[in-house]
Amino acid sequence: MNDSEHETAAAVIAAGRATLGIELGSTRIKACLIGDDPTVVLATGSHEWENQFEERSWTYSLDSVWEGLQAAYADLASDVQQRFGHPIVSLKSIGISAMMHGYLAFGAEDNLLVPFRTWRNTSTGVASRQLSDLFGVNIPLRWSIAHLHQAVLDEEAHVPDVNFVTTLAGYVHWQLTGRKVVGIGDASGMFPIDPATHDYDSGMLARYEENSGQWLRGRSLKDVFPTVLVAGEHGGDLHPQGAALLDLTGTLQSGAPMCPPEGDAGTGMVATNSVAARTGNVSAGTSIFAMIVLERPLASAHHEIDVVTTPAGKPVAMVHCNNGASELAAWANLFARFAQAAGTQLDTDAVYDILFREVLEGEANAGGLLAYNYLAGEPITGLDEGRPLVVRTPDSRFTLANFMRSQLYSVYGTLALGMQLLAEESVSVDTMFAHGGMFRTAGVAQQMLAGALGVPVAVAESASEGGAWGMAVLAAFMVSDADGDLESYLRDDVFGAAQLEIVSPRPADVAGFAEYLAHYRDGLAIEKAAIAAL
Repeated sequence: MNDSEHETAAAVIAAGRATLGIELGSTRIKACLIGDDPTVVLATGSHEWENQFEERSWTYSLDSVWEGLQAAYADLASDVQQRFGHPIVSLKSIGISAMMHGYLAFGAEDNLLVPFRTWRNTSTGVASRQLSDLFGVNIPLRWSIAHLHQAVLDEEAHVPDVNFVTTLAGYVHWQLTGRKVVGIGDASGMFPIDPATHDYDSGMLARYEENSGQWLRGRSLKDVFPTVLVAGEHGGDLHPQGAALLDLTGTLQSGAPMCPPEGDAGTGMVATNSVAARTGNVSAGTSIFAMIVLERPLASAHHEIDVVTTPAGKPVAMVHCNNGASELAAWANLFARFAQAAGTQLDTDAVYDILFREVLEGEANAGGLLAYNYLAGEPITGLDEGRPLVVRTPDSRFTLANFMRSQLYSVYGTLALGMQLLAEESVSVDTMFAHGGMFRTAGVAQQMLAGALGVPVAVAESASEGGAWGMAVLAAFMVSDADGDLESYLRDDVFGAAQLEIVSPRPADVAGFAEYLAHYRDGLAIEKAAIAAL
């Protein structure tokens, strides 16, 4: 940023024309500030956090939600003050995003009835199967309706008191604005959406109420869920109590309009310009998922594939894997500690850069090594729990290069199994856009993903900013003067001059990954045995 750009940015912040996006990811809460030009990130802030496994359930406390949000915002405000010499007093618009799905249930007094159950829990198998049969579409284990229905089936004591069920993004937005709303992309991970009405499917609501809705005591299930909004609609305004919740210094003023809260899948689509038909993206973090905007409905339901929507309401095929890059990060931390013990201090990016460069020296099939990144259960492969594993035969080539390639392949393994089903459905995509921190090391994770999926993979300059930036863009779209829809706004105003790095799959990588994936599929028996034994 040159002196003129710096002066302009400072003026934008001082005038209250900056837009804030916040995303609560699985391991990090990130805040991103943009100005009049949505492609330019003015400042960022973040806070690392971690879920807890309590009583065999993955959860975050609500106290940790607010402590994390406040810390991320304070980090952003400090960055702004240091860079531009101005505090954040007012904002043009705000957007909140968070990991999708899960179960936050509140009573009539707005009291939390049970600890937050996140998307990572896989204890809803019976409910998932019953609802999938009832609706004729796949209802994944992590969806809100699956969590709610499982509580009904288990006759949990809190069920008669349920007054409101929402997502994490919907909860935070509610506390900041007083409005119980949710963006359509996030809503599509709660209950099936009717693409014609951009609302919960009324026929399926009626079916549920007729078959299992006795606990509702005459209410509609729709009344229990937040109101659905699409991108561009007004989601409420930051009220004084919300401003005080976000900014503990009391500097931030209330009144900023807030766009509909969205899920991390929706912000990933926005951050990669993947909201039009035949576009797709891969988001890699604690989980990994691929999304392709559909040209037509799928021919049949698959338990491995969700049908969700873009933030504008277009149907999307989603392959969601519970396990992403966490095991890879654990190994990176181990090697970082080894370097430290050997007297070499390396930051996280440097460690990944060294290890990922080593991947390029590995054999295309990872030398016969096999890795599973299953820290949690994995519905696509039918596993209720996870046990991270590294397996090799006596004649495997056990080198660092092959080991790291097997770890990177393990991030993509389950995803590739789901993508094969989409290929059988003749779902096409021209280019997959990738985003997430693991793509910061130029080319390596991107090249391996191209080989795993057999399609070109593009990474934009904004890839590492991810969902927080995508959420800021959605908030900017709501208050923009753009005449068109979200698709044209992204194409013309945001990505018109975007710099993309595109790599095509290399035949050797495609063949090597196919060999690895065949062993990966066969080796699932080992993973199942480990779960049973340990």
